[in-house]
Amino acid sequence: MSFLDQIGVCRSLADQKILEAGGCTYVEESVRGFLIPEEPDEKFQSKLLELKSSRLPVRACNGFLPGQLKAVGPEAKHAEILVYAEKAFQRAAGAGIETIVWGSGESRKIPDGFSRATAEEQFSDLAGKVASLAGRYGVVLALEPLNSGETNFINSLREGTAMVEAVGHPSFRLLADIYHMLREGEAPDAIETSGRYIRHCHIAEKDQRTPPGSVGDDFTPFLRALKKIGYKGGISIECRWESLEKQLPAAVDFLKKQIAEVAGSSE
Repeated sequence: MSFLDQIGVCRSLADQKILEAGGCTYVEESVRGFLIPEEPDEKFQSKLLELKSSRLPVRACNGFLPGQLKAVGPEAKHAEILVYAEKAFQRAAGAGIETIVWGSGESRKIPDGFSRATAEEQFSDLAGKVASLAGRYGVVLALEPLNSGETNFINSLREGTAMVEAVGHPSFRLLADIYHMLREGEAPDAIETSGRYIRHCHIAEKDQRTPPGSVGDDFTPFLRALKKIGYKGGISIECRWESLEKQLPAAVDFLKKQIAEVAGSSE
């Protein structure tokens, strides 16, 4: 496998034909849209049939926890989260999905007036238990730092790394989202610092979360950092589309050109 040769899109498997025609090699689905842990097994079987007929694999699922399942705060629902998570991991294993992205900004948002130190303890404790469950099913969680416009807790790779190290479980790792890094003004070398924990990547342009190439953002410093750490995973475009069918081929082509520039560099 060569550097960043796996490009996916965070999208429903229902769009698989458009994604394949646009040059993608995999789909990144959502936990609630594909694994549907709140629904009966019969409904999930139809998802498996859809996957079986797809020419593109589902390599990851994002959108782990719904907002009402609070990970921190006075209304934290850890027992409910563990039940929900185990069903998601069980189904992920059945579908051959090895990575679950843990963004879920509303779930982990610290309520006004609540102790940050207590929230950190709550989240660390929960993450350790969830990671243990994930490990049983061969699934790895990728904690996603989100920009401060989306949540007030874990907004940088540095903070994400601190949490991963506090949990200390091999099934709890990190996601590097270049869009969120750009929004937070986080330098590309944060990828090098956190490199040993990075499991997965997302990308979009900074200002309006547009597809790569829409404005022409230069992602090469971040891609170069991924190359330096020997990153072997995929990169998923997670953005706002005006027209998936029209914009996707150009976005993939633009991203491939920047990847090729970095891959061919001797730096």
